[in-house]
Amino acid sequence: MSGDDAKNDYSALRRQLDQAHAQLDGTRRVSDDKRREVLSARARALAESRHEERQEVLSVLAFQVGGERYAVRIETVDHVLEARGLASLPGAPRHVLGALVSRSRVVPVLDLRQLLGLEGGGMSDLGKVVVVEQGEECFGLAAEAVEGRKELPRAELSQPPPGPFLFLTPDRLTVLDLEQLGGPSAEPQAQE
Repeated sequence: MSGDDAKNDYSALRRQLDQAHAQLDGTRRVSDDKRREVLSARARALAESRHEERQEVLSVLAFQVGGERYAVRIETVDHVLEARGLASLPGAPRHVLGALVSRSRVVPVLDLRQLLGLEGGGMSDLGKVVVVEQGEECFGLAAEAVEGRKELPRAELSQPPPGPFLFLTPDRLTVLDLEQLGGPSAEPQAQE
């Protein structure tokens, strides 16, 4: 044998190749010990994947108002509906656009543009109403568009500017604090 042949044991390689062909052909069974070893390794790998740390997230419903992006915690959202059929409420504060009948109840609808001191267009821009429940109170937030449900990693949330806000995301989505927002009886706040 030459020096290269001594390094490569061709007969051992040939035996491994023959064993692999036999297993593929089904003529040779895998030993019970080998089968248990393989299954045990697979079970460990699956168990470890289940124990991966799950990133804590905040589920929100995101929407747009006055050219800004806002969100409310998903557990406060009752439903979203079209802004058609909005009835005015004479004598209501300026930030209360009116009321809608939704699921057999009258729901006052707030204009976040007025409440937060945002620039904005007219009523025709507000095509959706996000109906939320805060404690015993149910009210709607008029929106230009609803982006849908988002899962926000808590590690990426930062402190928002002063006002009725919980969090701010890196892409400038502001999560509203409905308790601080105050509902229909709230006084408008100027955004800083």
